[in-house]
Amino acid sequence: MKKRIIFGLITAALVLILALGVNQFLVLRKAHSTFNNYYAFRGCEKLLEKTSDFGTCQTANGRTIKIVKFHDKWYLEGDLPWACLGNVCFGL
Repeated sequence: MKKRIIFGLITAALVLILALGVNQFLVLRKAHSTFNNYYAFRGCEKLLEKTSDFGTCQTANGRTIKIVKFHDKWYLEGDLPWACLGNVCFGL
């Protein structure tokens, strides 16, 4: 009986970790998909400049950030992935 409870708790913990990981993956995939999504994801409040492959905005705390397009996805400048395999990119 005790082994079943422990097994159940471990299984529940693994399912929860998997669900959180999948959720994080989906949130990030949506954020990187368009400029507007990434703009909101980074907490931008004021658009300063935008072209087809980059944009500059100001966050709520006054910080100015540059968002750049890389492999049809949007990233914070200096935070680009280091490797892409098809549609999946990996960062450091």
